[in-house]
Amino acid sequence: MSTTAAPAPAPVTAPATASAPPPLMDDLLRGILRENPVVVQMLGMCPTMAVTNNVANAFAMGMATLFVLLGSEFFVSLLKKWFPTEVRIASYILIIATFVTLAELILEALVPDIHKALGPFIALIVANCLLLGRQEAFAARQPVLRSVMDAVGMGGGFTLSLTALGSIRELLGNGTWLGFRVMPAHFEPWIFFALPPGGFFTLGLLLLAVAYVRDRRADQRLALART
Repeated sequence: MSTTAAPAPAPVTAPATASAPPPLMDDLLRGILRENPVVVQMLGMCPTMAVTNNVANAFAMGMATLFVLLGSEFFVSLLKKWFPTEVRIASYILIIATFVTLAELILEALVPDIHKALGPFIALIVANCLLLGRQEAFAARQPVLRSVMDAVGMGGGFTLSLTALGSIRELLGNGTWLGFRVMPAHFEPWIFFALPPGGFFTLGLLLLAVAYVRDRRADQRLALART
């Protein structure tokens, strides 16, 4: 009497899950959304408070910081194998300072009025903990392309935050946006927003708005998980 082997059970397949975003896109969006340097990590508060009294100054500072961050992360990631451990921090600062000098020269040549308005805060980009932190935490550990995307994301998030603050302060403090009259003729400017205390107040409002949105999204995810 012949017997036949029982058919092997079909392999159990795991349920399909949503694919994770590509690492490069994740590196880019992290600095703009989840780890925004200003409204999430609270980094670079000195220029955030000092130069956001109008949109032009805020945008110029943000773009200068993005330029320095992009150049420094590129070269730190490219040359990381040749940095002795004992002098790696000094090497990072030297690279950052080089690009800060380039940014200052470019601003002085292209927009001298804004360069004059920003004053010493351009040179103080060297002391911005965002710059050195990204070199040590990311560029020194990741390949060049990912470091470039991280720089664009972090620099872009910093620029967006500064531009948002500058927009609110200029609109309410002067009734203008980029120097053009936007508010009605009978609008009385709230000078408070053009002064340093107005920067702290505006940042507080922006932080409250971001925290509210994040809490609402967290509640929605929790509600979906329970259903």
